Amino acid sequence: MTLRNFKHISASSLNEATDILSKVNGKAVAIAGGTDLLGVLKDKIHAQSPEILVDLKTIPDLSYVKTTQKGIHIGALTTLTEICQNDTIKEQYGLLAQAALTVASPQLRNMGTLGGNICQEPRCWYYRAPDDIFHCLRKGGTKCGALLGDNRYHSIFGSVRVAKPACSETCPGSIEIPAYMDYVRNGDLDSAALILLANNPIPSITGRICPHLCESQCNRSEFDGAVSIRNVERVVGDYILDNATELLAPPQKELKESVAIIGAGPAGLSAAYFLRKAGYKVIVYEKMPQAGGMLTYGIPADRLAKDVIKRQIKAFEAMGIEFKFNTTVGENGITLTDLQEKFENVFLASGAWGERTLAMEKAELLTPGIDFLAAMGLGEKPAIGKKVLVIGGGNVAVDVAVTASRLGAEQVTMVCLESRDTMPAFEEEIAEALHEGVTIQPSFGPDRIIEENGSLTGLEVVSCTSVFDENGRFNPSFDTSVKQMIEADQIILAIGQSTDISYTGDQVKNNNGWIVIDEKTRATNLKGVYAGGDVTSGPASVIHAVAAGRETAYSIADIRPESNMPMGQSLEVHFESHGKCGRTQDIKGIDDIRSEAQRCVNCGCIAVNASDMAPALMALGAKIKTTKRILSADDFFAADIMKCTILDHDELVEEIEIPAPETTNRQGYQKFRIRNAIDFPIVSLAYSFDMDGDAIKDANIVFGAVAPIPLRAQAIEDFLEGKKLEDETGVAAGEIAAQSVKPLLKNAFKVQIVKALLKKVLV
Repeated sequence: MTLRNFKHISASSLNEATDILSKVNGKAVAIAGGTDLLGVLKDKIHAQSPEILVDLKTIPDLSYVKTTQKGIHIGALTTLTEICQNDTIKEQYGLLAQAALTVASPQLRNMGTLGGNICQEPRCWYYRAPDDIFHCLRKGGTKCGALLGDNRYHSIFGSVRVAKPACSETCPGSIEIPAYMDYVRNGDLDSAALILLANNPIPSITGRICPHLCESQCNRSEFDGAVSIRNVERVVGDYILDNATELLAPPQKELKESVAIIGAGPAGLSAAYFLRKAGYKVIVYEKMPQAGGMLTYGIPADRLAKDVIKRQIKAFEAMGIEFKFNTTVGENGITLTDLQEKFENVFLASGAWGERTLAMEKAELLTPGIDFLAAMGLGEKPAIGKKVLVIGGGNVAVDVAVTASRLGAEQVTMVCLESRDTMPAFEEEIAEALHEGVTIQPSFGPDRIIEENGSLTGLEVVSCTSVFDENGRFNPSFDTSVKQMIEADQIILAIGQSTDISYTGDQVKNNNGWIVIDEKTRATNLKGVYAGGDVTSGPASVIHAVAAGRETAYSIADIRPESNMPMGQSLEVHFESHGKCGRTQDIKGIDDIRSEAQRCVNCGCIAVNASDMAPALMALGAKIKTTKRILSADDFFAADIMKCTILDHDELVEEIEIPAPETTNRQGYQKFRIRNAIDFPIVSLAYSFDMDGDAIKDANIVFGAVAPIPLRAQAIEDFLEGKKLEDETGVAAGEIAAQSVKPLLKNAFKVQIVKALLKKVLV
């Protein structure tokens, strides 16, 4: 393999080096010994290679070992060979010399530096695969290949959050899925509910109708099936409604400010909840007799029971949210200007209730799909033909087709411009329509409406060869030589929706009927007036609307919520979640969702820190001086994107300071590996004991290569105080270590190595 071209700069000082790194953020990297970086560059493990290499070896006076009364100071460019051979280090800091001697081969130790060794990139074969074959979590990707793949040499002490997991990243509502799955797994539904409610106030609804895009990106998808996230959400959502008094309680503090919301659809309901939770007085104006918008009037009851919506609205009313039904802003004496004068803020969430039409002769004979579904939502039973034809390929068209079939139509056909693979409807809804016996005719468009004596008899369609032009604009092309005649006595039009924002007059800026907003604040051009949901974006999923309402509320209330999944957080990985078990097909209650939540692997990085010097420095109580600060070795190491430290991109290690050991100190380094030369540790152990006679007065034990960062064994350190070095102590320490391990499918053997090394050093 060849290296990509780069510019080489020989730095003359640390200031010059950090200045270059700062100015070309992300495009330059520092190189010391090069034993790690050269392999990274040669194998092209990253999608992008650095444009500049800043050579630190040309900086004078960074290779030294200086002894003082308080300890020892080692320059960052001191080679591992120099550390091995230094008499003071061998005599007083034998642990450090032993660790350095185990690194690779003599040739590599001659090149490798102390600073470089503790700053090397993760050592995981998925991470290190040539040509960036696996763009994993640690590189800013969305999946960890090792979690359910080959994890022989990976962590046995859990994973670490280094990036947003794929499920949450894909979710339009940014639901922190692994966080609430963890609570469900442990039977704590109250905590799971609070995490769901932090982003989505209607999980009982979305748990029934959400397209669950999250599941398509689940790490288990190609293993034994995605976790049934939507069904878990549904059960937790129902639990919330069952316990609404506690979980959907009124705010503890009432604010003076009030907000008017136009529209009680999912965007309006979401904004109402978050604003009310923040203490605002909230009044929702809804033109229909019931709340819910398209939830009530656009989604068939067999997919979303109306009782669920009513329970949700009742819970919101108990919070203090006020609804004014059968009230159309612009009519009944209420105008947008009136609301602006009465309320501090107004949120426009009126949705997209208009039906797009066809510019065709006799188009007046077609039935609008939205009107058809709305009639069902009002409890009416619309007239239905024997042979029904639905024009459109989206979710509304599918709902219309399925509803028509269930109302008794003998034949239901869908015709759409898109090919079968590019139909905009969600795949599971298409599958449901096919199961209901609906015939789908993709890649055809309407050409001529056929009628006799004022009654429909069918539709002539022609082949659609493309829907969009070369610029991505909607501009269908047809082959009129390919025609079909589809018999129908009722044709229902469902080719898209439009808005009715006449209530805004000409005050609010819009683009072809869609309200224009600031993408960050969701504010319109009118002061104090915001908008969100379908009225701004066009028809989208319910969870998209929920997110829009939430973000609008945050903007109005100036809320910046904290994440339940902070980066760098240690995660518990469950062994039972890694065996193939298949997803629960029929989730009904709490026991089922606990079982299903066990399948969530709590996606994080399980690559280990393979540096030999890192655990040694931690066990010795070292401090690391950088160009910006002085850090304890315990605080220096971290799991992050493309690095194993907390260093900033323009921050370099300058010196390592190690305090002088007590005269009674006993220390050493143990490393288990396959080959005594070259190999990285499978398990390593650094220890430093201050003795009081034959008993341990103070213990420092740090494991390497068993966790994403070097692992200080605090419980074992506490246990060892006052204990003697004998077999019984080593066995007991091993059992303490075993209590907190969570081995994966292929690395349980490392637990025995941990026990063996502890027994070896505690004699």
